Amino acid sequence: MNTYLLIKTVHVVSSVLLAGTGFGSAFYLFFANRSGSLAAQVVVCRLVKRADLWFTTPAVIVQPFSGLWLAQQAGWPVLGTPWLTLGLALYLFAGACWLPVVWLQLRMSDMVEAALKSEQALPARYWRYARWWEGLGYAAFVAMPIIFYLMVAKPDLPAGLANLLLPLSR
Repeated sequence: MNTYLLIKTVHVVSSVLLAGTGFGSAFYLFFANRSGSLAAQVVVCRLVKRADLWFTTPAVIVQPFSGLWLAQQAGWPVLGTPWLTLGLALYLFAGACWLPVVWLQLRMSDMVEAALKSEQALPARYWRYARWWEGLGYAAFVAMPIIFYLMVAKPDLPAGLANLLLPLSR
C-alpha cells in the first residue's frame, strides 16, 4: 500500500471514530439523562469521558492533518477549492461546538458522581448544562453528514456559494 492510500485509510477510519463515537456518546447520555436512574447517568458519564479521551480526541487531531495532507497530495488548494473550504469551515464549526460540550460533560459527570455519593437529587444546574450539551451537540452533528457528503461527492458548488468562499483564499 502506498503512503497516500495509507493516510487516506487513516483519515477515513478516524472520521468514522469521530462521528461514530460522537453519535454513540450522545445517544447513550441523552437516554441515560431521561432514565430516572442516577446510577445509569454515572456509568454513562464515565464512559462518555473515556470515549472522548480514547477515540474522539485523537480523531479530532488526526482529521485535519490527514485531510490537509491528502488535499495537498491530490493538488487541491484548500482555500481555492470551494467544497473543501466549506468542509473545513464546517469542521471548525463542529469543533467550536465540541469544545464546550467536553467542558459541560466533565462538569455534568462531577455533578452526577457527587449526587450519587451524597444520595441527593441532581442540581438544576445539571439540567441547564444538559440542555446546552444537547443543543451544541445537535449543531455539531448537523455539520458531520454535510462534511461527509462534501468529501465524497466533491460537488461543484453554486456560483453564489463559491463566490462567498473564494475570498477566503485571497
